[in-house]
Amino acid sequence: MAKILVIDDNLDICNLLKRFLSKKGHEVETTMSGSNGIELVKKNKFDLILCDFKLRDIEGPEILQEVKKISPQTKLAIITGYSDVRIAVEVMKKGAFDYVVKPLIPDEILSLIDRAMKAPSPTQNVEEKAPIKKDKQPESPYQDEEEYIWGKGPASKNLLKEVTLVAPTNFSVIIYGESGAGKENIARTIHNLSQRKDKPFIAIDCGALTRDLAGSELWGHEKGAFTGAMAAKEGQFELADGGTIFLDEIGNLSYDIQVGLLRLVQEKKLRRIGGVKDKSIDVRILVASNENLKDAVSKGKFREDLFYRFNEFIISVPPLRKRGKDILLFAEHFLKSANKELNKSVERFSDEVAELFTQYEWPGNLREMRNIIRRSLLLSDGDEVNISAIPHEIVHAHKFSFKEDAESHSGVAFKSTKTKDNEEPVDLKLIAAQAEAEAIKKALLENQYNKTKAAKQLGIDRKTLFNKIKLHNIV
Repeated sequence: MAKILVIDDNLDICNLLKRFLSKKGHEVETTMSGSNGIELVKKNKFDLILCDFKLRDIEGPEILQEVKKISPQTKLAIITGYSDVRIAVEVMKKGAFDYVVKPLIPDEILSLIDRAMKAPSPTQNVEEKAPIKKDKQPESPYQDEEEYIWGKGPASKNLLKEVTLVAPTNFSVIIYGESGAGKENIARTIHNLSQRKDKPFIAIDCGALTRDLAGSELWGHEKGAFTGAMAAKEGQFELADGGTIFLDEIGNLSYDIQVGLLRLVQEKKLRRIGGVKDKSIDVRILVASNENLKDAVSKGKFREDLFYRFNEFIISVPPLRKRGKDILLFAEHFLKSANKELNKSVERFSDEVAELFTQYEWPGNLREMRNIIRRSLLLSDGDEVNISAIPHEIVHAHKFSFKEDAESHSGVAFKSTKTKDNEEPVDLKLIAAQAEAEAIKKALLENQYNKTKAAKQLGIDRKTLFNKIKLHNIV
């Protein structure tokens, strides 16, 4: 059973989620105000918060930052009617556990809660890896094929070659790649193929660490070191002693934490906050960033001496859109994984969906693909995933794109009508229909799905709105 807080300014959604989740055995509290939600977090301990992206008083990302300060162990998932994945990816980069898109699907909510309860805390992700068998083939360096898969295309082979080259060494490695591209999986593979494979692997999302929390989490603290330090605590570097520590989004660390990290790298020693003794530490450090750290150095955001300490070897993880035939290989893997998670037996993707997957840009990379496939499986009843189960903005991404600003969701930027010889001409009627559907969705969202108010905002009568909702299959 989980203790869950729902923050949404739509009373119907609050009531529906409370009734539904309470019947499933969870303890649920609700509030329609972001500020009230923050006060509840101060007074109570929640396992998971389901928070609307756009509230009347405070937006979801701001609440996320406050929750990280008050209760770092609490996971927060964003509820959004803005289905552009770029928004969700940005929120997850700031430390959100996951996101769900309106209209809410019951099975998807239950699956999210189950994953949240099983997942480690945002600042602790410790894994003990079993030894790798000597006869393990390099084409598949992962221990658990149910969890991981390695591509077979040129980009994947080149990536694997670099990983297997640097893994046996004790080099520090900078892993570059877009959000969701699999940087943590690369770090885990390096650990699995190293001589430290029997020791701990700890992954830390630096973007989820507040300035006040970072020092305590990384170095640890002694009892009484600060208000609330009721007992001594080991830091993540101590827990990783002898093994590997992975610092994701390292560019988010504050300057004073970078100074402490430089000392640790140079002297191989650390001192807990409030402590008087140094402790020798032997940890291999792998770091990741979705921005060039050299550029961050030139902008004064990252220490130059620390950059050169880490810059012993660089691995660049290619985005999913550049993985060629591996795109469908990854999709099949996620299909198998989602079938197991959701207790389904969908066998394949339709030819239309497979073609769509190879043409789509995948701005959210593997993370986006996994979420889309899981969601599409919930909507699939037969033995294959059809195009009707794929989100609208994915299916028609080649015809139009959404503005990146969440508050400007109504803006649809159409691409040039010039076509190449091998491309189909733009269907203006289809584009007009898509724009109309998006305008209706936006009006419904802004009016909390009150159709009378939405119709008035759109300048049409209620009956016409109902007909158009049915025409565009808007749920």
